[in-house]
Amino acid sequence: MTRAEMDSFKVPLFFSRSNTSTEANRTGNWCFVRPSYRDRTAPCSEACPCGTDIPRVETLASKGLYAEAWQTILMENPLPATCGRVCFHPCEKACNRGELDEAISVNALERFISEAAQAAGAGAASGAAAAIVRGKASGKKVAVIGSGPAGLSAAYFLARLGHGCEIFESADEAGGLLRWGIPEYRLPGPILAREIKALEDLGVKIRCGEGRDLSWPFKDKGYAAVVVACGQARAMGLGVPGEELAKDGLEFLRETRRDARAAGGAAAAGGASSGGKVAVIGGGNSAIDVARTLIRLGMKPLIVYRRRREDMPAFAHEIERALAEGVELMELKAPLSLARDAKGIRLSLQEMKSGEPGPDGRRRVEAVKGATSEVVVAAVYAAIGAEAEAPWETAMKAAGALALARSRLLPGPLALAFTGDLATKDKSVSDAIASGKEAALALDVLFREGAGAVEARLAACRIGAGPSLSMELYLGGERSKRDGKVVRVDDLNTAYFPRTARMVPHIARPAVAPGSFVEAEPGFDAAEALAEAGRCMSCATCNDCDNCRTFCPEVAVKVLDDGRDINADYCKGCGVCVEECPRGAMVMGAEETKR
Repeated sequence: MTRAEMDSFKVPLFFSRSNTSTEANRTGNWCFVRPSYRDRTAPCSEACPCGTDIPRVETLASKGLYAEAWQTILMENPLPATCGRVCFHPCEKACNRGELDEAISVNALERFISEAAQAAGAGAASGAAAAIVRGKASGKKVAVIGSGPAGLSAAYFLARLGHGCEIFESADEAGGLLRWGIPEYRLPGPILAREIKALEDLGVKIRCGEGRDLSWPFKDKGYAAVVVACGQARAMGLGVPGEELAKDGLEFLRETRRDARAAGGAAAAGGASSGGKVAVIGGGNSAIDVARTLIRLGMKPLIVYRRRREDMPAFAHEIERALAEGVELMELKAPLSLARDAKGIRLSLQEMKSGEPGPDGRRRVEAVKGATSEVVVAAVYAAIGAEAEAPWETAMKAAGALALARSRLLPGPLALAFTGDLATKDKSVSDAIASGKEAALALDVLFREGAGAVEARLAACRIGAGPSLSMELYLGGERSKRDGKVVRVDDLNTAYFPRTARMVPHIARPAVAPGSFVEAEPGFDAAEALAEAGRCMSCATCNDCDNCRTFCPEVAVKVLDDGRDINADYCKGCGVCVEECPRGAMVMGAEETKR
């Protein structure tokens, strides 16, 4: 065939076209199993002591909805700006994203969200009351002894549940450990004051300078219960000859916190001249706080710890920052004695060696016979731990109360709830907040349903298999519709999540630490926060990504005002939508059918 003939050759093209709809072909009748939407539980939420709905928080933040994200945090935690600075963020260790590349910076995002919501006016008028309202008055009045994180938390949740609440605080300002035990460079006073003011706006009365003990006639004054949240403020001694020469590390932090600038130099350092070497005995967070405060006062601190660095109970990132700022660390050394010296204090040390791991995972240590040394320092600070004042410890042990996960409850004509450091083995701000929440919920059940219902009601609002409780679950909110199954990384379709680097919050240069109590971590800016929130995989919860509708061969996914649903008339149960759901928020099963 010539070229001309080819060009003139026409092939008619016919396309079939139906004049009727295929809707009559109800393919849904073919299926044996069918998909359904089932929001589940994320491991970060399970690991969070406060039980915060972290995937929802990050999803809202990724859309710039900071006020809504802040209110979601407030549902479970009354002190988000505080926790955004001092929480040890166990949620990040549980983050599924960490199995893919790096965990989400949940803690830094919490801080940014709190500040962004406040700056936008989300709580400018009345703090938390703008987002969380007080419950209907129950007629019950509860006294809370202590205004640390556990006491503030208990009062907050009691108020939200409609109970009258008053906090008795022996100090002249509220805050407990948050006010006096955490340095200004970690938790600025105005931030804490703002969150305490929000609690007062919710109707909680704080009576400073009015410490109470259990002999006070609470019942006669109309109180139905007392929450004992006194914390552990009495420092433990070194237990060696000359221990009276050591300064109390907690008291030192209190003094410098009262006025970090005015307390500088020799006065704050217990008589040591500026630039002198000082020793800090201990390996916990208080020891790190003392050492980093001493750096800011012009001292040269040396932390003396009886175990290895990896066994220190202090947060790893705090240890790293302390060392970067110039703090020295002497491992496997234990104090033997303290004695005055012409140049200061002579600290005798026993060399230790590491042994087998103990029940807590840390290696046991034992003395190396005959191996001792000495160091002369200007001052010694003891920061090896703290305990409750004797009356409170004795009262709790004598009470024989019902042991809950993070609190103790003693029903009676005047109910007692022991919370915070008195009742929990984990000594952190977030654990104390969780303990206060548990005490408040337990008392609410006691008042409304009786003591026999407490354990079952609390168990029903736990997050996953962990001890953390959810206020939203307790109130029967949207979160109560979720499945308790915890979604792990194997339940996700990680192909939809490109590898991206974790955003790291800004940190002040170590060189500026001496002489400065400005906040050491300025935090994220808006662009960084949006980028980091966008890295969250929203595990276990539908975030309207629309993969299910995109891939459904039967166009059986219906978009509703409150989410999505499967049209049972046309879904034939192929399971493509479940396979392509990035977040593990869909399941297959005949029992899930919706018609």
